[in-house]
Amino acid sequence: MIMDNLGWGLQISALGMGLVFGLLALLWGLLTLVLRWDRPPAASPVLETAPLVEEGMDPTLVAAIVTAALAHRANRRREAAPVMRSHWPGSQLHASRWVAVGRTRQNQSWQRWGKP
Repeated sequence: MIMDNLGWGLQISALGMGLVFGLLALLWGLLTLVLRWDRPPAASPVLETAPLVEEGMDPTLVAAIVTAALAHRANRRREAAPVMRSHWPGSQLHASRWVAVGRTRQNQSWQRWGKP
């Protein structure tokens, strides 16, 4: 009797976990496909530099300028989070009285009121 219930419980658990992880894998694959289809087309540096080359600039100089611009853009993209913040972390510790009271209580030892 107990072994039958245990076997049935394990089967139901395996089925439920299999369904959950199967659906998670399906959603993962679906999101991957959507992200691939939604990706904007990559801009070609050759198309952007064509007018500069036609004006008589040295192609190696144009390639160096494009490489430097792309490296700068990649570097700025990594710094986007700190640049976009309105306040630096930790700069507004005074902004909340609740935080100030809590820190004061943490930094002072407890004393009973009414007795020196």
